[in-house]
Amino acid sequence: MLMTKERRPAIRTLRGWAISVLQEAGAVRECEEHGWMQDHADPDARQRAVDLACKYPPAGTSTDHAVAAILEVLDSIGDTCPECPASERGPED
Repeated sequence: MLMTKERRPAIRTLRGWAISVLQEAGAVRECEEHGWMQDHADPDARQRAVDLACKYPPAGTSTDHAVAAILEVLDSIGDTCPECPASERGPED
């Protein structure tokens, strides 16, 4: 039986690329119920994301623009889902 690897969808924007890098580095996660991005507030994960952006910027994008996109996404999201009731967020959120 031929096994194929699941393909990731093509990323169409620099912001989308930055979100995927942040997720891969463990710096952000998606609320399972509502889909909002949530910041893990993990400085090591943030640094991993910046390091990935420096080493592997998207084609046609400078390293400076790639890092700026990472930082812009981090600045634009919070650490809780705005739709989840406070009682359901848990102690780590």
